Amino acid sequence: MEPLDQLLRKGETSKEVYLLRRLQADEKDSSDSTLGLHFDLTVPFARFVLENAGKLQFPFRRYQIQKCWRGERPQEGRYREFLQADIDIVDRDTLPSHYEAELPLIIADVLGGLPIPKIRIQVNNRKVLQGFYRGLGIDDQDEAIRIVDKIDKIGPAGVAAELASLGATEAQAKLALALAEISTPDASFVELVEKLGVTDPLLTEGLAELVNVVETARAHAPGICFAELKIARGLDYYTGTVYETQLVGFEKSGSICSGGRYDNLASSGKETFPGVGISLGVTRLVGVLFGRDALQVSRSVPTCVLVALPAEEDRPAADRIAAALRARGIATEVAPAAAKFGKQIRFAERRGIPFVWFPSPEGDTVKDIRSGDQVDAAAASWSPPSEDLYPAVRGSFG
Repeated sequence: MEPLDQLLRKGETSKEVYLLRRLQADEKDSSDSTLGLHFDLTVPFARFVLENAGKLQFPFRRYQIQKCWRGERPQEGRYREFLQADIDIVDRDTLPSHYEAELPLIIADVLGGLPIPKIRIQVNNRKVLQGFYRGLGIDDQDEAIRIVDKIDKIGPAGVAAELASLGATEAQAKLALALAEISTPDASFVELVEKLGVTDPLLTEGLAELVNVVETARAHAPGICFAELKIARGLDYYTGTVYETQLVGFEKSGSICSGGRYDNLASSGKETFPGVGISLGVTRLVGVLFGRDALQVSRSVPTCVLVALPAEEDRPAADRIAAALRARGIATEVAPAAAKFGKQIRFAERRGIPFVWFPSPEGDTVKDIRSGDQVDAAAASWSPPSEDLYPAVRGSFG
């Protein structure tokens, strides 16, 4: 939960925030409408920083994995309840721009180590957009940014029409669209922007910061990070570098990891704590890949060993075996009921459990039901092969 005034401080999100309200609440009592569920993890984090600034060591780095809720229409990649993983770096008063260059490296390392398709990190800088539109003579730069950010949804013609409604001339709209078309894997975007003939000090500053991000990422993980001058991120609190990450081959599913720099989100009036962060949409990522059968798991349960039960009076002994295996980090369960061993083996097969443990006064044995191999075993010393200890996730893509 979060105070509603905190959730609505920044961004066009009021229609998507869930209010917390008692079922039998008095409609005249407004006190029940002052709390809402987390729309994201960045705004609550900003409040945390302000309330605990005296206890934190800056620059402060954190990660947080938690559920969020949004009142969206459910569809592929969009959920009303979802799991999100955030990484942020916050400092007091000023935040050096090299932290903005660090986050794509984290994205590349984290996602590059998962059994998922290749990724494409797209970066831009809000200063580039604001400076370019200001240099063009567009008065409402923030609204122009929101319009151009919708180019993938409404197309260039739709963007041009909305810019015209904002008061932009045909020439201004044409240049705005030309900027949005620029996409490079290196610093060559600077020359392409300069050829458009628009100048502004903020534009120059933003281009320099973006060069640092792109070139740092290119040195660390070539071919992954691209300057994509059409992206802006929809939330108002971003002020510098912004990020979007797509799965190659799954671009229509949207960004799986996004974020950016926010200079004014955590501000008490006397002190400001600028930060930069990214959010990995865990539910979106696994939902898309499992939904399209691009990922498979080796078994449906984490259990590695099923302890067979010859008779109900043997359950205490079976429980002791299971406890000993669990104490050594081996996920184990005891058969739900005594039955013939063949029936218990079939129970394990249906659940994908690879090993069945057979207790016996003459000595325990454990059977790999996939190969049929059966060996003597003791709960204090036997271990499965490392590849069988946990369920494996495999991808069916190149």
